[in-house]
Amino acid sequence: MSDEITPPQLPQPPALAETPAGSVSQWGSDAPRGGKTVLNRFLKDEATVPLFFGQTLIKSLRDVGYNSTTSALCEHVDNAIQWGATEVRVYFCQKGTQPKQKIDVLILDNGKGMAPKTLKVAMAFGGSMVYENRSGIGRYGMGMKTAALNIAPSVDVYSWQELGAFYSMTLDVDAIGKDRSDMIKLDDPQMSDALPSANSPGSASSIVDILTRPMSFPSNAAQSPHMLTNSPDELTERLGESGTIVYMPNCDRLTYKTDKTLVDHAMKEFGRVYRRFLADGLKIYVNNRPVEVFDPTFWMPESRHTKVEGLTATRSKLVDSWVVMVPLVEGGEPKTEVRVRVYMLPVESWAFLPPPVQKYKLQVFEDHTVSFVRNGREVAIGSSREFKVGKHHTDKWLRVEVEFMGDADEGFGVAANNQGVRLKQYVVDLLQERLDKNFTQVRKVIRAAHSDATTAKLAGKPTDAERQATEVDSVQSVALPAPPTDTPEQIAALDANLRGLAVNLRHDGETEDQAFERVKVSKFLTEFVLREDAPFYDTDYKFGKLILRMNTEHLFYQKVWHPLSDLAKKANGQPGGEDGGVGMDVSEASRRALTGLQLLFLSLARAQTQMVSGENAAEYTQLFKNLRKSWSGVLETQLLNV
Repeated sequence: MSDEITPPQLPQPPALAETPAGSVSQWGSDAPRGGKTVLNRFLKDEATVPLFFGQTLIKSLRDVGYNSTTSALCEHVDNAIQWGATEVRVYFCQKGTQPKQKIDVLILDNGKGMAPKTLKVAMAFGGSMVYENRSGIGRYGMGMKTAALNIAPSVDVYSWQELGAFYSMTLDVDAIGKDRSDMIKLDDPQMSDALPSANSPGSASSIVDILTRPMSFPSNAAQSPHMLTNSPDELTERLGESGTIVYMPNCDRLTYKTDKTLVDHAMKEFGRVYRRFLADGLKIYVNNRPVEVFDPTFWMPESRHTKVEGLTATRSKLVDSWVVMVPLVEGGEPKTEVRVRVYMLPVESWAFLPPPVQKYKLQVFEDHTVSFVRNGREVAIGSSREFKVGKHHTDKWLRVEVEFMGDADEGFGVAANNQGVRLKQYVVDLLQERLDKNFTQVRKVIRAAHSDATTAKLAGKPTDAERQATEVDSVQSVALPAPPTDTPEQIAALDANLRGLAVNLRHDGETEDQAFERVKVSKFLTEFVLREDAPFYDTDYKFGKLILRMNTEHLFYQKVWHPLSDLAKKANGQPGGEDGGVGMDVSEASRRALTGLQLLFLSLARAQTQMVSGENAAEYTQLFKNLRKSWSGVLETQLLNV
C-alpha cells in the first residue's frame, strides 16, 4: 500500500467560450439559453445594450433573500392592504405523499383589483402605482414578483373589477430564460369568465379546487368553518366584484416541507406583523383558519394571549411613552415624529406561572424584545444591539415598541422588502439616553419579582443536593442512628421536635408549615449563618436530620459559593446578579456545579457524623472540630488574593 497522499480535487472553472468581438464568457451550465444568445448579440460592434438583461435578471431575482416563506408572502398581504382589502386568504395546498409531495401557494384578497392595463404594469419589475409614496406599505413595484418567484418558478396573477371578468398574466422563469429577443415584452392580460378548474379526476389541484375544498391540513370541512365556499358554482359570486389572486404552483423554495408547518408559522407571524390591521377589522385566513392578533408587547386587549386561562393579569405595564423628532436625513430638516413605548410584562404574576404557559402559550421567551412598526406594519422584531437589549432572561420581560412613518425610512434603514431595519447612529443617539434610564428601572423591578417568585417556588422544598443525598441515603454502607418511632408518644415527640427545628431553619419567604414539610421529608438540611472567626462549615445531627451549617462570613462563601449560586439562580429563572446577560448554558452548568459542591460538603458532614456515632465518639468529635477550623483558616488564607 502506498503512503503517498493524493491531493484533493479542486473544482474546475467553467469552460471558456469565445464570443463575438474577442470576448470570453464563463457562463454556468444552468444559465438561461436565451440569455446567451442575447449576450452574444450585444457584444457585436455598435450593438445597442439595454440597462437590464431580462433573461438573467428574472432568474437572479429568485435569489433575493427573504427570512422565510411567510415573510415573502407578507409582500402579497402588504399589496392587498395597500389596495383596500378587508379580507386576505392564504392557502398552502399540499399534493402527493412525502417525500415527493408538492405544495401550491395561493393568496386571495378582496381589494380593488386591477384593470387590464394596470395589471400589465404591475407585472413589470419596477411597475408601481405607488412608487415612493411612503404613506402606505409598498414603494418600489418589486415585491409581488420578487416574493412570488422567490418561492416558485412561475406565478399566475388574476385580477378583476367586475363580477366574473377575470384578467390574468403569468411570469415564468424558464420561459423568459429561453426568450432570444433583445427586449422581453409582456403579453396582454387574458380575459376569462371563470377561474381554472380541474379538467379530469386526479389532475393537479386548480384554483377552483383550492378555493372550494378543504386543504390537506386541516383536512375536513368541520375543521374549516371559515371556507370561502364549498360550492364551485357559487365561487364567482362569492369572490365579489373586485379582487386579486396570486397563484404560485409547485413551489420549490419553501422554508418548511409540509403544509402543517407552513400554516402554523404563517398564522403565528401574520398575527404579530399585522396586529394593528387585524385589530382594526382586517381578516386574514390561512388554510381557512382565522389569524388572531398577537401583540408582543402584551398591551392590546385584542391579543390572543388574553384568552390564556388562569391569568390574573392580562396586560403589560406601560412604563414610558414619548415622541422624538427625528430628521429625515442626518442633521437636516424637516423632521418626523417617532413614538417610543417601553413596557414591562406583568412579571409579578406571570413569574409564578408554569414554564409551559410562559414559554408556549404566552411566548414570553420568544425574541420579541424590540418591535419596529412602520405605517402600522411590523418590519422588524428581536433583541437590539444598538439599544443594548440582549437575549438574556431579564430582558425577556421587557418590551420596546418603536413606531414611525415611512418618511423616516432612511434613518431606520428599512429594507425594500420590509423585513429588517439598520438604524443610523443619529437615530440611536436620539433614543438611547431615555431608553437606558427606563431599562435600568425596569430591570431592577424584574429582578426583584423573579427573586420573590423563586423564593416562593422553593419554599417548602429541599435543594437538589439535599434531595439527592436523601434519595441514596438508604443504600449507604453505614446507617445513621434513627430516632425511636415505636409508639404514638414517640411519634408525637419527634413531630414536635421537628416543628421546633423547622422554626430555627425556616427560610426567608417560607411559612412555618412549609418549613416543617421540608424538614420532615429531607434527611439533609443546609443552614446559612453569619459567624465571624468560625470555620466555613460545621455539622450537627438532631432528630434523624443531618444539618450542614455554612458560614457566609468565610471567604470561600463570598468568592466561590455565592458567585456560583448567583449564576445558578439564573438557570432557575431568577436573575440573581446585576448583569443578567449570562447564557443559559453557563447558568445551567453553574447550577449543576453548585449541586455537586453542596453534595461534597453534605458527604463530608455525613462521613463525620457516622464516625462520631460509633466508638471513640468524643475523640473524633474534637478531631473533626479542630480539622474544620484549621482547614478553613488555610483555605481563607489561600483565597485572599483570588
